[in-house]
Amino acid sequence: MEPGAPPTPEELTAALGPAKSHWDAIVSEFSTTQEWKRYSLKVPWSLRLLQGKRTIVWLTPHEASFQAGIILGDKAIEAAKAKGLPPKLQTLIEASPRYPEGTGIRIEVRTARDLATVRKLAAIKLAR
Repeated sequence: MEPGAPPTPEELTAALGPAKSHWDAIVSEFSTTQEWKRYSLKVPWSLRLLQGKRTIVWLTPHEASFQAGIILGDKAIEAAKAKGLPPKLQTLIEASPRYPEGTGIRIEVRTARDLATVRKLAAIKLAR
């Protein structure tokens, strides 16, 4: 992918490989607006998915996968804990960095199971 511009659809497909179907599922399910952003030269382009003015998830393409980033506020974290999430996901949430706007959770998406995790967290965020 070209460092100066967001990836073209062809570049994105080539980079994501088998994870492209998971990328497409998240994009179609959780966004009304899409915005490519690049925050520094060291970090690749990220696709910001919004519903209205609210950011739901950031997607950062990698080779044969992508990273999904979700920031959950305190109420959403409490709701996630109350839902009885799998221990691995609870551990991930507990270990995630805290920012003024919430807890930043990053998930590497390669499989349908990873996709399901992102869907759960995004649904919890949208419910709050």
